Amino acid sequence: MQNEMNRRQETVQIPLGRLHRFPHHPYKVEDNEEMEALTESIREYGILNPLLVRRVDGSETDYELISGHRRAYAAAKAGLNTVPAFIVALDRNAAAIALVDSNLHREHILPSEKAFAYKMKMEAMKRQGYRTDLTSSQLETKCRSDAQIGAETGESRAQIQRYIRLTNLIPALLDQMDEGRIAFSVGVELSYLDEQSQFDLLDAMERNDCTPSYSQAVRLHRAANVGALNRWLIETTLEEQKPNQKDQIRLRREDFGSYFPPNYTDEEIKKDILAGLALLHRQRQRERDRDAR
Repeated sequence: MQNEMNRRQETVQIPLGRLHRFPHHPYKVEDNEEMEALTESIREYGILNPLLVRRVDGSETDYELISGHRRAYAAAKAGLNTVPAFIVALDRNAAAIALVDSNLHREHILPSEKAFAYKMKMEAMKRQGYRTDLTSSQLETKCRSDAQIGAETGESRAQIQRYIRLTNLIPALLDQMDEGRIAFSVGVELSYLDEQSQFDLLDAMERNDCTPSYSQAVRLHRAANVGALNRWLIETTLEEQKPNQKDQIRLRREDFGSYFPPNYTDEEIKKDILAGLALLHRQRQRERDRDAR
């Protein structure tokens, strides 16, 4: 879709001050090592892939970004005053769909980004559906939307709905999902807890230095459904010792966090720790072999 639009448009230079973030843009723009690399590339070569923008409704001089939020941020860091862009004639709903689709091809997409992206796209598709097919019920339009998104992304309709459920999590729990500390299935179950219960859960997690297992999250969800969830139940559930924790050595993140980049997930940290232990084991084995000679 984007390539076809690009072929029909000429590149224009737009002042950065005239560009505006698309409302509720679901993808994060982080000032990390990747951003530094992109900034350096733009300093040296400029922006090779023009941004995609639409005119702000009712304006001839201001534009909303559809694709290129990271490039725009890096261009500002690189000291550019203008950026090349394609101006496309899209309404808000079509622009929202194009924005989501233009980023889903990225290699690394956080769970929270997928959650809000799928939600944004489905809501835009539903609004389009109301205009083009007034005989369809709201439920039918919704079903078509999530099924279509699933077909386009290779995920089931149910999986699309589970991702959208994550938008009900408080930001702190979403951050833990993005960091790999909370599993996707656990996050879906916790999304059914009300906001106060989620904050109570977060407090219990910090006090007990743990995250809920899937079975614990399911029990909390069921308790919430029948109105039986309270702070005491959350606390006692989190205090339970999980079967796979009986023989574990527990370390706090602050004990080793300084040895890893801040954007490392738990899985990446675990992989590096195991690699380091394997290296240490081989070194000790060589020392024992040398002493035995």
